[in-house]
Amino acid sequence: MGLLAVLVIFAVIARYFFSLSWKQLAEFNVTLFAFTTFWGMGINVLKNEHVMIDILYDAVKPSIKRWLSVLNYLIVLIVDLVFVYQGFQYVGVAGKQISQGMEIPMKYMYGIMPVCGIICAVCVVIKIIEFITADISYFAPKNKALTKDDPTT
Repeated sequence: MGLLAVLVIFAVIARYFFSLSWKQLAEFNVTLFAFTTFWGMGINVLKNEHVMIDILYDAVKPSIKRWLSVLNYLIVLIVDLVFVYQGFQYVGVAGKQISQGMEIPMKYMYGIMPVCGIICAVCVVIKIIEFITADISYFAPKNKALTKDDPTT
């Protein structure tokens, strides 16, 4: 991510202050951005930093939360596998073109999608196994609301 930021800043400074532009660098920046974005799918799954609507999830008992979490990740896995399949289909069609900037086959650029989708699927399976084998206390509420009767207040 740091490399991407440095390269984008360099490209912007070169373009606006020195009127220099490299289509190869611009294309590499787009490819690196796509890679970091799709790579982040799996990282977010492992760190539980994905988007989740948890209003109903917080209202149920920890024993039910376990299976809701497993169901949630099974749905994520199905969507991810569709993403991987469609990614491979797209690479098969559009991957034969040659990029204008770096002049490489587009399959290397578009291949980022299904490869990172596979990585995400592995991360989802890891989380499902973690939820199934976790102690029930893992699903207990993390933040206890403070009340007047609470002796810690």
